Amino acid sequence: MSVWRGGVALGAIALAAAVSSGSRALGVVGVGFLLASGLTWLWTWIAASPASVTHTVQPVPATEGDRVCVAVEVRRSSRLLLGSMALTATIGRIGERTCRLRVHGRTAWGEIDLGRMPRGVFPISRTEVTLGDLLGLVSLSPPVSCQPARVVVRPRLVELDGLFSEAGRAGGDGRRLLLRRSAGFDFHSVREYEQGESLRRVHWPTSARRGQLMVKELEDRAYDGVVVILDCDPPGAVGEPPDSSFDVGVRAAGSILRAHAIRGRPATFVSTGRERAVVPVRSAADDLGGAVSALAAAEPDALYGLARFLGTDNPAVGGGEVVIVTATLDSAAFAAVLALAGRRIVSVVWVDAASFAARPTRAEPGILRLAAHGIPTAVVRRGDDLAEELSARRLEALSSG
Repeated sequence: MSVWRGGVALGAIALAAAVSSGSRALGVVGVGFLLASGLTWLWTWIAASPASVTHTVQPVPATEGDRVCVAVEVRRSSRLLLGSMALTATIGRIGERTCRLRVHGRTAWGEIDLGRMPRGVFPISRTEVTLGDLLGLVSLSPPVSCQPARVVVRPRLVELDGLFSEAGRAGGDGRRLLLRRSAGFDFHSVREYEQGESLRRVHWPTSARRGQLMVKELEDRAYDGVVVILDCDPPGAVGEPPDSSFDVGVRAAGSILRAHAIRGRPATFVSTGRERAVVPVRSAADDLGGAVSALAAAEPDALYGLARFLGTDNPAVGGGEVVIVTATLDSAAFAAVLALAGRRIVSVVWVDAASFAARPTRAEPGILRLAAHGIPTAVVRRGDDLAEELSARRLEALSSG
């Protein structure tokens, strides 16, 4: 039974007792209960009018590790005095959060402090406003309307000094001459074979003519595109966010995308996850934000493994260079990468998921196999400096060592 109905009942009982006993005091009490109940009913009727809620996420854009707040503003249709006002919102996997609101006329303000946030997209799925009267006897939740809102926390990217996949020297005009396969690249020149290089690079007609092994040099043009593939296979996700192997893979993919975008090289982000995101990046100023937001939403929820994704002749892979970020241990996946390398320029970032579970690390045979075929690889383990592992400095240090 509601408060005002209970008050009406008590008032009626008090008045009946006053009439039967002739007590003026009981009559006053009965009238008081009836008046209080009437005022409570009127307050409840006015307070139940609809309200509109606006959510504003701060800061924008938010990056993992930032302290994130959601500022809320509630607008009511009446200036009815309130004893209290609170708002409860359900924010993604974070759950329910409540804040008290400061009321001024028809408008109320408040702030939900979410603390330091991990990467992710957190939709605000339910919002409830609770009003209390001045006496603290009644509380109610009026109907509210609000625009769909979400908290987007982007991955924290690193600045790269070149890329691990780059090898070679600069030509006379300043362009890079890369020792790579010819898919999507122009044949530039030949040079003498160096010990340890893959025989796949040998240019056999020139070698036969000169009587010694000669390898091809290919020119990397600025307009050649690159596709960055993030493997979202669930077995590769080990550890808890924000320190999981998958989160490191997301940061690696985003950092490589940004490095290419800053250079003005067309790039495309491709996810193997359930949503199969494909986001082209034509410039760092206009398109990179969309790709980083897609990375924020990435989850290890792929329906099947990397081998099948690469083996389906997926049009999203496109032409030109392909960078694969993965934590796979599947031998079929490594075989698919090798097959792709016969048609495309391929490099691999391999995240050692075992290191994120405090298990002993070991040399992965699949990665050794890729390196033996001349495919540039970067291995990232827990605690590694991501910028160092992905940059050209790492490759130069290994070459000089």
